[in-house]
Amino acid sequence: MPRSPRRAASPIRRTRLLMSLDFFLSLLISGLITGLVLWCQPFDFAALAARFLEKPGLIILNFLPVVLLLWLAMFVFRNLFFAAALVNLILSVLSVANRLKIQLRDEPVFPRDLALLKEAGSAVSGYAIQIPWDIFIIIVSVSALFLLIGMRFPAFPERLRDTPKRAFGAVLCAASLWILTVTVMKSDRIYDYNTLDVSIQERLSVVFNENGFIYNFFHQFTKYQIDRPPGYSRTQAAAWDSAAPNYPAIGENKPVSVIFVMNEAFSDITDNPVFDFAPEDDPLSNLHAIQSDPHAISLRCVVPGFAGGTANTEFDICTGIQTNALSSSTTSAMRTVNRNLDSLFRIFHRDGYQTAFYHPGDNWFYNRENVYRWFGADETVFINQMDAPEYKGRWVTDDYFSGVIERAFDDASQADKPLFLYATTIQNHMSYYYNKYNDDYIYPPVSSRVPVSDAVREILEVYTEGIRDADAMLGRLRDDLVSRPEPVLLVFFGDHLPYLGDCYDALGITRDMEADAFAAYETPCVIWANDAAFDLLNWNPDTIKSDLGLPENGKLSAAFLGAMILELTGRGYIDSWTEFLNLLRRQCPVIQRNLYMLPDGTVFDENHPEAIQNLDAVMNNIRKWRQWSYYKLTRKEILN
Repeated sequence: MPRSPRRAASPIRRTRLLMSLDFFLSLLISGLITGLVLWCQPFDFAALAARFLEKPGLIILNFLPVVLLLWLAMFVFRNLFFAAALVNLILSVLSVANRLKIQLRDEPVFPRDLALLKEAGSAVSGYAIQIPWDIFIIIVSVSALFLLIGMRFPAFPERLRDTPKRAFGAVLCAASLWILTVTVMKSDRIYDYNTLDVSIQERLSVVFNENGFIYNFFHQFTKYQIDRPPGYSRTQAAAWDSAAPNYPAIGENKPVSVIFVMNEAFSDITDNPVFDFAPEDDPLSNLHAIQSDPHAISLRCVVPGFAGGTANTEFDICTGIQTNALSSSTTSAMRTVNRNLDSLFRIFHRDGYQTAFYHPGDNWFYNRENVYRWFGADETVFINQMDAPEYKGRWVTDDYFSGVIERAFDDASQADKPLFLYATTIQNHMSYYYNKYNDDYIYPPVSSRVPVSDAVREILEVYTEGIRDADAMLGRLRDDLVSRPEPVLLVFFGDHLPYLGDCYDALGITRDMEADAFAAYETPCVIWANDAAFDLLNWNPDTIKSDLGLPENGKLSAAFLGAMILELTGRGYIDSWTEFLNLLRRQCPVIQRNLYMLPDGTVFDENHPEAIQNLDAVMNNIRKWRQWSYYKLTRKEILN
């Protein structure tokens, strides 16, 4: 009998099987790629695996972007293994770049670094890089293996091979990856939970190592953003930047050394009438003496933040760019820096100064070591470079740091160079509890005219002790510099007001802050000249504030302070940017987000400028400032 024809296999059944196989294969391959990417990190892989087992959420957070990228590439290339070769190569190379960047500069790779490949190519030439060729060989070998398998087994569902379905799948994967990035990956709550037990939470290189490169890389996509200001034109901004100043002949560059001392949480809160200090117990006796000295200018420096943001104040002063104008959301200005920038350091360096940044803290905090190199500082000195530092509790003392500053000035004098030094202290950093220094430390009492709780009194006594030491630092530096033959300016100020918990409410200071739009951001600032600088600068105590165009109330945004010092030393018209900053300072000395103060003290809101007459020129220059700042921070190229 003739055989019956064999029944054809169902194409639907085979397709479903292949789709299931592709799905499970893609998960397996994504896991392999994730593991390889994490293995490339500069961290013990066994320790990382143990941490991930304790926090399995980290496994998911590092795995999800990989699988979505793999599916996206699979729809584009119509081949799972070709997609795997590409995704593995891209992510693994990024992970190796992260490894090298951490080893060289203690800074991880950020998404914004992808736009800086040209700068990175020139930057690495200055380092002796040891390429991990063994790791690269493994990465390339794995990708090559995927390519070979893909040539033999296409592994892509037949029913999804037509272009419309592939395009839909690719768009769906891309959209899913974007949604994942701006929700789960962006979430500060998830990030903070997973970072809570990281060994050094503030050190991003450590966070990247312990929480996984992939998760942290995608988390950074939505961090440290710089908003493009309305009306920005790169061509126009470049023209502003390259233009010659209008008054190039004004002033003469005076070889006056300039020492900025930004003292941690320095404020004159203790001057508030709610306190009741006897004259001999005045915590700020040196500040008050200098404020009345004809060799000094007294200001109220309006800084970017309240109770934090030390490095943002540094950024504003050194660059003339304002942190609060960079983004509509809160940002860390130092983390937006990834290229050479114009700064006070570069201006003074061009005039033959020795330039330096000193800080008795860790070089990785706020990424300072890299940022000040981008600012053009000749030298950076951190705690690991200081000999026998002296501590009061956890932090290096202001008194010890005074000696470090004095020796830096000695070294510059011996080299017959003027000095530009920016020094940031650390002693009076929070927290302000009795155990800050040691268990048996005796804190002088703080007397107030209103009753306060024991908890409030504890914070006030500890903070005020730090203020006494900061004031003593100011007095010591003045006494050291007063008799020196070299001309020198001392600029002493606070980075922000302290975080004092309930103290502001308990003392009624909160009401004062609410009545003054800028009070929560004001720190005292004194600019003092020794005899030699006083004479060289032709300092006239009766007219110097008016000559500089300073408002009667002395309030000045931190971003204008650096340019004002340049003008004081004869450099106010050294370039178009500095000239513009000094012009804008005269028009609007305080700019704080959408609040502005005119020279006569009038404060107005950007949303209601119609309340003030003839503001067009001022507002146009403010918009120009923001557009120009964006160009300098993101586009201007400075070779060295």
